[in-house]
Amino acid sequence: MKKQLWMRLAVAVTLLAALAFLGYRRWLAQNEAARGDVLALMPADANAVLFADFEELRRAPFIGELYAWAPKPQTNPDYAQFIKETGFDYERDLDHIAIAVEKRGQDSTLFAAVDGKFDRERISAYASKNGAVTQNAGREIFSVPVSGSAQKISFTFLRNNWIALTDDADLGIYLGASKRGGGVAEWRSRFERLAGSPVFAVIRQDGAALAAQAPGGLRSPQLSSLLDQLQWITLAGKPENDRLRVVAEGECPAEATARQLADLLNGVVMLAETGLNDATTRQQLDPATREAYLELLKSTDVSKIDRGDTKSVRLVFEITPKFLETARQVTPALAEPSPDSTPKKAPRKRSPRS
Repeated sequence: MKKQLWMRLAVAVTLLAALAFLGYRRWLAQNEAARGDVLALMPADANAVLFADFEELRRAPFIGELYAWAPKPQTNPDYAQFIKETGFDYERDLDHIAIAVEKRGQDSTLFAAVDGKFDRERISAYASKNGAVTQNAGREIFSVPVSGSAQKISFTFLRNNWIALTDDADLGIYLGASKRGGGVAEWRSRFERLAGSPVFAVIRQDGAALAAQAPGGLRSPQLSSLLDQLQWITLAGKPENDRLRVVAEGECPAEATARQLADLLNGVVMLAETGLNDATTRQQLDPATREAYLELLKSTDVSKIDRGDTKSVRLVFEITPKFLETARQVTPALAEPSPDSTPKKAPRKRSPRS
């Protein structure tokens, strides 16, 4: 009797495991399909593409830590009204989003493909009431003003759970095949390379902009020169339990450029570790803060990758809860002084000695 009971339990457990596995495989296939759908709409002439899989990110412990750490912004009244009328809240209902950035001189335009849990009827009613509706190639194009500006956002439903939107005057050009013509294979190969990352950015031929926006302490003529020679830059994040693994990669055609950039980054890491281990730094820096910075540096790895036509430099590091806690403590110190504080008179500058 006991033997039969154990056999039945074993069969039940096996069936449950099989069903769980099949359910996971089905979810994985659906998730990959949704991911591919939004990325397939990205225009080939984009300067940058950003992607986020919120469905996966919401399940990651690190994202919970990050959400608890980040300051909570005040709810915008217009957005609160939007949630009330449409039932859509991006924190809960947004599943996948891909955003393409196109530069046009000093300006830039955005195009996005969004997958989520939408109430199409309620969202359409809200857009019709607050904006305008036109017809384009059999599609309803909604145009709604952006709060506080003269700018408008246009969007259309591609499916009940799939929306395309842009701040460009013509949404239709992004839905045509011409926008996804030559050069799309280059984007696709990098999207496939980043398939394991729920959040990433791909930048094409924009090294100069990256160098210009680097923090003041990280700027240098040598670094700027090397970044200017990069043809592609990718930045990806993958939560792993309580930490976030970040992978940055720059691609260029020259072996010498890749070697110099790798040597420079390794040198920066070594100098940073040496500085943190300096006796003066040990006395001046909070031990927990110093330990968090050292933990970040020890997780850092710089390597070179040869893909034939392109040579890449890869930088990998981990952001841990300890680092987030350090950032939480440092942030208040960076706040502006209170209105009651009296500014001190600036010292008079001395004339330089001859």
